Amino acid sequence: MKGTITLISVLIFQTCLTNGTKPIDRNEQIWLPTEKVQDELEKAYFAAGCFWCVEAIYESVKGVHEVYSGYSGGQTKNPNYNQIGTGKTGHAEAVEILYDPKIVSFGTLIQVFFGSHDPTSANRQGPDRGTQYRSIAFYTNENERETIQKYIELLEEKEIFSNEIVTEVKPLEKFYYAEEYHQNYERLNPKNPYVQQVSIPRLRRFQKAYPELLKKKLN
Repeated sequence: MKGTITLISVLIFQTCLTNGTKPIDRNEQIWLPTEKVQDELEKAYFAAGCFWCVEAIYESVKGVHEVYSGYSGGQTKNPNYNQIGTGKTGHAEAVEILYDPKIVSFGTLIQVFFGSHDPTSANRQGPDRGTQYRSIAFYTNENERETIQKYIELLEEKEIFSNEIVTEVKPLEKFYYAEEYHQNYERLNPKNPYVQQVSIPRLRRFQKAYPELLKKKLN
């Protein structure tokens, strides 16, 4: 009976999420990292499809200290994964990158961003569809905005992509950390079917294309 009640509760909850009602704002984030950020590290933020994939890609780049999965770009406060899946929060699956600017530049992180996903695909990356999978390059200051814009102009000038780049370039307003089980998901769940069929192949393609950017142990 308990299992039946639980199942009914889940179905009701899912129905509430998809009936057009605005997702609820929460007072607190669902999870926060406990690791102290080292003073010499800087942060960068990108959305490029499933954050499991994006996190693993940036984790492989030399100069990157840590990567966290989360949500950004929308209006709902302290969203959770179920809410993100409705497409009604305005948020995209995103990552926060802690990196050492003495080893890797923001410009290189942008190169990784555009080199590891399809920036011409609107609201879709691979098998994942929805606004939560859209392409966004966030900036936290004017220098970052200019760097992103100039790189896009360079890609367009050289006609690297046959279709128009649809990546949003927008200021970071707030980054919300995703649930703890999403953090380091690809590394901790190597046998997950999605990880095996989508995440790992995507990581391998990036590593093959940019061997000079990889941490030594991964090269």
